[in-house]
Amino acid sequence: MAQLSRERVLRGALAVADAGGIGSLTIRSLAQELGVKPMSVYHHVAGKEEILDGIVDLVFQEIELPSADGDWREEIRRRASSARLVLRRHPWALGLLESRTTPGPATLRHHDAVLGILRGAGFPVRMAAHAYALLDSYVYGFALQEASLPFDGPQNVTEIVEPMAQQAFAEGYPHLVEMATEHVLKPGYDFGDEFDFGLDLILDGLTRRR
Repeated sequence: MAQLSRERVLRGALAVADAGGIGSLTIRSLAQELGVKPMSVYHHVAGKEEILDGIVDLVFQEIELPSADGDWREEIRRRASSARLVLRRHPWALGLLESRTTPGPATLRHHDAVLGILRGAGFPVRMAAHAYALLDSYVYGFALQEASLPFDGPQNVTEIVEPMAQQAFAEGYPHLVEMATEHVLKPGYDFGDEFDFGLDLILDGLTRRR
């Protein structure tokens, strides 16, 4: 077994949260994941708050950083798409990413890089702040909605949506029926495609306001 370290403790905490949600993460469950006694964990982290700081930083470490050398729209798009994919891997992180008062180095590096690409694109400080808040609200909100859907990708949309459309038809909701039959139930529908549509609208708006 690998020697216990702060990195191993945090990686273990990440695995526990991924497997059972953030509510399943306790010192006891973490120690069990690591195969050690609970007191051994405290030799590497002060407590649960430090663990949360650490695993949030690990999540930010997975999100691709925008490059200062690239086109700002493409770099922001790449970063937004990467953040969405990371949050699909770690849905428990949605409520924690912006909650830490002692952010780690990956978190700070990430925020600084996003602001840097916006400033380099010509956004004044206040407008860069508005743009960053808007982009994160969209990415986090979309990831939350995506995680809450009763279907996973295009595979089982029909079996979930078709009965709902029949209920809407029977109870007199014609616009819901229309959207289901003319859009959602069409071959190739994938809710995830809505992400790029919305992101384009935001980037177009920011381009005009810049």
